[in-house]
Amino acid sequence: MEVPDCYYLNPPLLVRPCNPTPCHSLYLSNLDDQPFLRFSIKYLYVYRRSVPGAALAASLAKALVEYYPLAGRLVRSPAGEKLEIECNAQGAVLAEAYAEFTADEFLRASARPHQSWRKLLYRQPAESFLDVPPLVVQVTHLSCGGMVLCTAFNHCLCDAVGTAQFLHAWALLTAKPSGGAVLPVAAFHGRGLLKPREPPRIDFPHSEFTRPAQEHDDLAQFLLSQPLSPVSITFTAAQILHLKKQCVPLLKCTSFEALAWHVWRAWVRALDPPPALRVKLLFSVNVRRRLTPELPAGYYGNAFVLACAETSAAELAASGARFGVRLVQAAKDAVDDDHVRSVVDLLEQRRAQPDLSASLVISPWTKLGLEEVDFGGGRPAHMGPVASEIYCLFLPVVGDLNAFTMLVSVPQGVADKFRHYCTIKDSSEKETS
Repeated sequence: MEVPDCYYLNPPLLVRPCNPTPCHSLYLSNLDDQPFLRFSIKYLYVYRRSVPGAALAASLAKALVEYYPLAGRLVRSPAGEKLEIECNAQGAVLAEAYAEFTADEFLRASARPHQSWRKLLYRQPAESFLDVPPLVVQVTHLSCGGMVLCTAFNHCLCDAVGTAQFLHAWALLTAKPSGGAVLPVAAFHGRGLLKPREPPRIDFPHSEFTRPAQEHDDLAQFLLSQPLSPVSITFTAAQILHLKKQCVPLLKCTSFEALAWHVWRAWVRALDPPPALRVKLLFSVNVRRRLTPELPAGYYGNAFVLACAETSAAELAASGARFGVRLVQAAKDAVDDDHVRSVVDLLEQRRAQPDLSASLVISPWTKLGLEEVDFGGGRPAHMGPVASEIYCLFLPVVGDLNAFTMLVSVPQGVADKFRHYCTIKDSSEKETS
């Protein structure tokens, strides 16, 4: 669906914490301050009932007392390139707009993001990444009485778990404006628990950051040189179970493990790279409970690393479920305290970038409760990203905890092949188009 122009009711607000907050510089860990995280996580919510902009601004001001770094600004540290947060209560941006379409009209055509959806998120004038406030929000009131709520979180401050934690806190404060709202978890601001060791020690090869020297084929360059088409497919619980059954009785696996292998294999089959090319699957692993000791409850900074499964294109294209799922499981199981500390130390020694030359990157937004954020008018009718990228998202399905929606952009010339290879045989697939 092409979204019509939005009409801004007033100039955007700069929402500051409603009470005094600490004023200081906040250290960012090496997991926060990775060059490839210098972008915003952008969510798009559709609600059938609107919430007044004034109410959202008032509750946001309350939420920013608890999450005061989101009202600060990213700056370069005195040491040089490293970033830190200047906690100065400058505020988050909240824009309020109106658009002439209904929630149902949007939902009927919401399967795949359209470039016009970017109109639903206020574009903050800025000369550089550092000039954009860490949190930018736009609420767009619809002609039916519903609303679209778009948020942009600076990824250097928080990961998907952290954004979900903040959104639930803000929603609760909105739904209970008269007081009495007790946040389920207190925000934990400190990032020092993920400081590098002295001296840094790299104990693993970290293939997620290492590009094979002999490789000349670069799938990433090919992807970025082609017109891209978003592909969105919803896999039902029955279809995912069909995948998992291909592993039993010799292997038990999670829904994510089975679907990650299936989509990775389909992606490689569709792109058809040279058979000997080493291809990788990079996927984010939450390390909060994998560290010793575990990170405190309420830690909302970046607490994930990229697990890496790797094989040749020929082996993956011909693989069955047991082979592929074992690769995914082995990559995930390798992420323990020692592995994470080694990643932190590697990033201390050099500003490593993930190897994207022949890699599919999967970011799971499932099991985080993102589809349950309720500002008082009911849960969302739709939750997803503002745009589709070459990074693959596993999205929650509103109303179905056991289904996944896969969204990724692929070259237009292979989009139909990719859909075909994603089809799960002997099961009915619901494709969104």
